[in-house]
Amino acid sequence: MSTSTPVVDDLLAAADREWRALGISRRDRATLGADLRADLDAAAADGLDPRELLGADAASFALRVAQEAGATGTPPRYGQVLGVATAGAVVCLVVGFVVVTGLHQVFVAAFDLPRSVHVPVWLAAGVFYGAVAAVVVAGAVLAVRVALRGVPLIRHTAARMSLLLPPAVAAAIAAAAGLGWSRDFSLAPPVIGAEAAIVLAAFLGATALARRWSVTATG
Repeated sequence: MSTSTPVVDDLLAAADREWRALGISRRDRATLGADLRADLDAAAADGLDPRELLGADAASFALRVAQEAGATGTPPRYGQVLGVATAGAVVCLVVGFVVVTGLHQVFVAAFDLPRSVHVPVWLAAGVFYGAVAAVVVAGAVLAVRVALRGVPLIRHTAARMSLLLPPAVAAAIAAAAGLGWSRDFSLAPPVIGAEAAIVLAAFLGATALARRWSVTATG
């Protein structure tokens, strides 16, 4: 019967965080956790401090336990995923800009509205920024899916990017617009830089979360 204590629970939580970071599947984490809990409970029942079993570095102990059990995870490769996603988004933005510029007259003729039709500024801005966000998301997801097709679980990552990036980028654009509005839409470099940093942080954060979700939750 388990003699679990808060100390044991804390140690198991620390070990599980390390296993998640290593990309070990949920099933393997459950098995490792059950075995480790039994060892820690036995140590506690014998009057020993469970922390002595793990030593000073719980993360290293968790890694050693996983290696001894033959539980292997999927390397997150965050840097590679983030780099490819960013490159894909930038390339698609550049291509989109070139296409729109080259077909400017065509777009004007196709969407030329009578002077009597008044389009609200918020609607025009929403369409513009929505199109930019769609191009960014599509470019990032496509680049990751194609350029990293040989990377384990990359299909899961691309699918989860498709879920996480749209709301993250939309919220970041809204936050950047709010910052611009509060600064009277100043074109000063610090303001522009802060707005760009907000969007970039949201983009990178959502992409990293998509990858982490893939490597830690699958299995």
